[in-house]
Amino acid sequence: MADIRNYTINFGPQHPAAHGVLRLVLELDGEVIERADPHIGLLHRGTEKLAENKTFIQSVPYMDRLDYVSMMCNEHAYVMAIEKLLQIEVPLRAQYIRVMFDEITRILNHLLWIGAHALDIGAMTMFLYAFREREDLMDCYEAVSGARLHAAYYRPGGVYRDLPDSMPQYTTSKIKTKAQLAQLNENRQGSLLDFIDDFARRFPACVDQYETLLTDNRIWKQRTVGIGVVTPERALALGFTGPMLRGSGIEWDLRKKQPYEAYDRVDFDIPVGVEGDCYDRYLVRMEEMRQSNRIIKQCVDWLRQNPGPVITDNHKVAPPSREAMKTNMEELIHHFKLFSEGMHVNEGEAYAAVEHPKGEFGIYLVSDGANKPYRLKIRAPGYAHLAGFDEIARGHMIADAVAIIGTQDIVFGEIDR
Repeated sequence: MADIRNYTINFGPQHPAAHGVLRLVLELDGEVIERADPHIGLLHRGTEKLAENKTFIQSVPYMDRLDYVSMMCNEHAYVMAIEKLLQIEVPLRAQYIRVMFDEITRILNHLLWIGAHALDIGAMTMFLYAFREREDLMDCYEAVSGARLHAAYYRPGGVYRDLPDSMPQYTTSKIKTKAQLAQLNENRQGSLLDFIDDFARRFPACVDQYETLLTDNRIWKQRTVGIGVVTPERALALGFTGPMLRGSGIEWDLRKKQPYEAYDRVDFDIPVGVEGDCYDRYLVRMEEMRQSNRIIKQCVDWLRQNPGPVITDNHKVAPPSREAMKTNMEELIHHFKLFSEGMHVNEGEAYAAVEHPKGEFGIYLVSDGANKPYRLKIRAPGYAHLAGFDEIARGHMIADAVAIIGTQDIVFGEIDR
């Protein structure tokens, strides 16, 4: 019989769930992991330094490119930090729009996570189911911002523009019959809110479908139950946040504990796990999608009833309307100054954090009163999670490393930044 040998192997560089480049150096005893050393920096783009050479508004699109599956949530923390320093009030309608799109983003993130995580550990078809719903939500992104991914929709003082009254429709093509087009455009006859409302009505049945495929699936449970267990004490000590912390049984959610925007006006529950393993974290994220859907419904109902401004009327911060800019010299000057020189943010420092789909995403901003940040530091949730990988993976098999990478929901845009 062959002896069990010790190996030190490169696990990667590869794309965990296709999100950036990770290299793990694994020290093995046979097939059991004794030590895991994550090597990062292969996707480093210097976001924090680049921000020091750009005006405050110019850095908004860079935020989309940090965790590039949770775009608007990254923007949210950044604009909140600027608003904190400027001490400006965001109109209530804009707060509700932000909350609604934060939750749309959470569902987008979790759909990609469940598709990629399941694909990694052998459930091949989940990816197709998850992407079916992602298409609808990306159409919502495109309707408000013109882009499916990198929206740059949140602005200091509110959002770029109000929700559109009509939803873009599919047009005639060589590959679709009239009947197919009519079916595709069936729920696109009204406004964006009508489309989102229709999605929120359909979505719980979709989550039921995912759960039918996975929750009681024998192979899924063999790959996730008892794998990557993190005790509540260690989860806190390692700086875990989001589903990684709640999966271990700690009920910590910034939307409830430190409410921002309109989160104190909507009703939702915080799902928590019991065992702290990959399976519990899966259950937490599945329930989070249902809760996000609840919040979206409440926002749609409120936004229907309450028209109003969606960005501050302080023209030192937000541009005047196109009409005013073209008829009034003062507004033209404001517009020109804002887009050439940018806004000047009060001297001081601020930290703003949001409950990002992966955990606490925070922006620490230092301003010296100029039109650019003096310093910008990003608190990326995935960074702390990856740092805990060694401790979680010890004693597991090589195949379990894949399940642990999946359960951590890692995206390298925010880790390497």
